[in-house]
Amino acid sequence: MATIDITPEKAGALIQKFKPKGGLLVLAFLILIGVFSSFYTVPADSEAVILRFGKYERTATSGLHFKMPFGLEQKFILPVKRQLKMEFGFSTQGSTNRYQSVPQEHADEQSMITGDKNAALVEWVVQYRINDPEKYLFRVRDPELTLRDASESVMREVVGDRTVDEVITIGRQSIEADASTKLEALIRLYGLGLQITSVELKNVNPPRLVQSSFNEVNQAQQERETMINEAKGQYNKAVPKTKGLADQQVSRAEGDAKQRVNEASGDAERFLALYQEYAKAPQITRQRLYLERMTEVLPRLKSKVIMDEKSTSPVPLLDLNNALKK
Repeated sequence: MATIDITPEKAGALIQKFKPKGGLLVLAFLILIGVFSSFYTVPADSEAVILRFGKYERTATSGLHFKMPFGLEQKFILPVKRQLKMEFGFSTQGSTNRYQSVPQEHADEQSMITGDKNAALVEWVVQYRINDPEKYLFRVRDPELTLRDASESVMREVVGDRTVDEVITIGRQSIEADASTKLEALIRLYGLGLQITSVELKNVNPPRLVQSSFNEVNQAQQERETMINEAKGQYNKAVPKTKGLADQQVSRAEGDAKQRVNEASGDAERFLALYQEYAKAPQITRQRLYLERMTEVLPRLKSKVIMDEKSTSPVPLLDLNNALKK
C-alpha cells in the first residue's frame, strides 16, 4: 500500500491555496440561510405575531410575508379564524388540540354538587377562538389551561345555584346561557385573548347508583307531558271546530230571521196594495179574489159536488166523473 508523505510546508501551502474558496462557501451558506429565514407564509385561517429582539412588533395576516433574518425577528402563527373547543368529562377521538380534553381528569370534572345538595354527572363543551394574538401570547403564561380551569369553576358555580331537577331536565338552556356569560366576563378580566363562542351541555345524568330509578321517574314525567300535550291538542282542535259550528248556526239563524222579516214585509205590502184596490171597488175585488182562489183550489180536488145553496134536503147525486170513466 502506497503512502503519501506531506511535510508541514506542503500542508501550509494547501491551506493557503483553499482558504479563499472556503470563505466564499461560508459566505454563500450564510446568505442562503438569510434568504430562507427572511420570508414566511401564514395560512388562510391564521395570523402571525412578529417579535423583534423578543418584543412585540406587529401582526401579519394570511399570505406571504418577509421579516428580518438570522432570528432577529421571530414569528408565532396562531389559528385565529379556527373554531376551537374543549371537552369536559369526556373525550372525542382524533382531536388535534392538546387542551381539548384531559382523560385522566374526566371523573373529577363531571362530578358536581347541585344547589339542593344532590350529585350530578355533567359533561359539557366550550367552543372558543383566539381573537387577540398579542394578549394570547404575552398576557398569561398558558391561556388555554387557564381557560380550562375557569370553565370548570364557572360550571360548578352555575350548577351549584340550581336544583338537580333543573340541571338534569328543564334548566339546561339557562345553564348554558349563564355559564357562557360568566365565562366570557372572566376571560376578559384575565386578558386571555380568547372569545367564547358557546357553552353546550352534552350528557347530564344523576349518579350511576340511582340512574336507573331516575330514568324511570324521568320517563314518567315525559309520558305525563306527552299526555298533557295530546289533551291540549285535542282541546285546540275541538274548540275552534265547535266555535265554527256555533258561528254557522248563528249565521244561519240570522239569515232565516232576515228572510222571514223580508217575507212578512212583502206580505204586508201586498196586503196593503190589495186593500187599497179593495177600497176602490169592494164587490169587484172580492169577486176577483174568490175566483183566483177557486182557480188554485179546484184543480186539487178529485171529486166535485155542486149543490144549490138554497136546497134544504139531499138530492140524488149524478156522479159525472165516474160516468165519464165508463
